[in-house]
Amino acid sequence: MVSGRGAKAKGDNYERELAAYINKEIFRGEEIVSRTPLSGGGVHTGKADLEGLKYLSVEAKRTEKFSPHTAMRQAVDAAGDKNIPVVITRKNRVKTGDSWVMLKLSDFLPM
Repeated sequence: MVSGRGAKAKGDNYERELAAYINKEIFRGEEIVSRTPLSGGGVHTGKADLEGLKYLSVEAKRTEKFSPHTAMRQAVDAAGDKNIPVVITRKNRVKTGDSWVMLKLSDFLPM
């Protein structure tokens, strides 16, 4: 089990990894999406973990013991009234592209 600084580094790295993956897959490598500074480490700043995704507020979680309600609550808090709260998560040894995406049904259906 990773704790303390190791867990923070793992989370920070996942946020960077997600930003790079999204930039590659959607924006042809252009750096549009980035990690929000000081977004991780157990200190929730009220901001999404990723910046640059219009209409989305992303909470990134790389954990073996996923707590969906807590993660979604953080995404909702960061989203405010204008953005769609989204949680992206993966476990260790899972490829970034195989991460799971979670959002509320009421936000999903209009898509």
